[in-house]
Amino acid sequence: MTKSFNSLGFAKAPAETRVVVAMSGGVDSSVVAALLKEEGYDVVGVTLQLYDHGVALAKKGACCAGQDIYDARRVAERIGIPHFVLDYETKFSDAVMQEFADSYLKGETPIPCVRCNQRVKFRDLLAQARDLGGDCLATGHYVRRVMGAQGAELHRGTDPNRDQSYFLFATTQEQLDYLRFPLGHLPKAETRALAERFGLEVAAKPDSQDICFVPNGNYVSVVERLRPGAAAPGEIVHVDGRVLGKHQGIIHYTIGQRRGIGVNEKGTNNEPLYVVRLDTARRQVIVGPKSALARNLVHLREVNWLGGAIPATGELISVKLRSMSAPAAGRVLLGSDGTARVLLAEAQFGVAPGQAAAFYQGDRVLGGGWIAATECLASEGEVGQAATAA
Repeated sequence: MTKSFNSLGFAKAPAETRVVVAMSGGVDSSVVAALLKEEGYDVVGVTLQLYDHGVALAKKGACCAGQDIYDARRVAERIGIPHFVLDYETKFSDAVMQEFADSYLKGETPIPCVRCNQRVKFRDLLAQARDLGGDCLATGHYVRRVMGAQGAELHRGTDPNRDQSYFLFATTQEQLDYLRFPLGHLPKAETRALAERFGLEVAAKPDSQDICFVPNGNYVSVVERLRPGAAAPGEIVHVDGRVLGKHQGIIHYTIGQRRGIGVNEKGTNNEPLYVVRLDTARRQVIVGPKSALARNLVHLREVNWLGGAIPATGELISVKLRSMSAPAAGRVLLGSDGTARVLLAEAQFGVAPGQAAAFYQGDRVLGGGWIAATECLASEGEVGQAATAA
């Protein structure tokens, strides 16, 4: 008689299924480990040390170092599973932190969490999980892995307030085949309730905030430490060409920024000023009214498609351009060498190079890419040319 599939999709008993759990020390991954242990799986916990302990201990709410490694170890002891701490500090610096600094110097707004998933957790850690004899790697991400007609698909988390699919657009099909996300169907409140039921000390622990390796959200200090002398002064220039003031370094600014620009002047209609563009060659911060932020054509690089999810060129899909923004309708225009363009049905504001564009059809994640450049096509003729261009 054929054994029924267990909850993770394997045709064998949970006790015969080894699951490596990526334990960050937070409540989500801790509950994943406890849930799977309760279901009878052979669970092994792994925690990555990604950066300096001293920096982490000085920052509450950080992950993957200091206090959080201690918390992960305590959870593993509580539920009775083996636990390993792996020193990935050099790998993390090379794969994530150095690019983070360089991206800011280029006037971009990077998302290091995506790179960490792409280059560290779902590449190096996944390989380590295989070395440990794991049948799969489980994480605490709020996304769902759904079996479709052509294999595993990535879907949004059920709770829209916790969905983390935007940060996983770069996941490959091979990685998705090996990954499991046991919390994808749960709201956060239920996860915390489970942590309390399991008696985990992290049940009330706050969620990680901002970027894990940036103390107190001060990313400028991190960039200056990694790239000493990078903050060169320059001019703050209105989109109409007027020089409004001086700045102390482009790394202090991001596209769409409204506060802390350094000039008090408002536009001709007394509208507030926003950072519209960063000209690194001239060391200029270009500011203007909100209308100057409008963009309806987005150029992408390093586009990743999950499995057979590639849409036809010109097909209407949903595009998420910022982690906290609602998806927008757009037509994807396929390029070559991992590029694509997205022609948005309605102009969006604050779309920044260095950010990501994640593609969806309904709840399914099709893939996505990194924003390389943006444009605002002003006339119907320009829009039509973009829509029909090969």
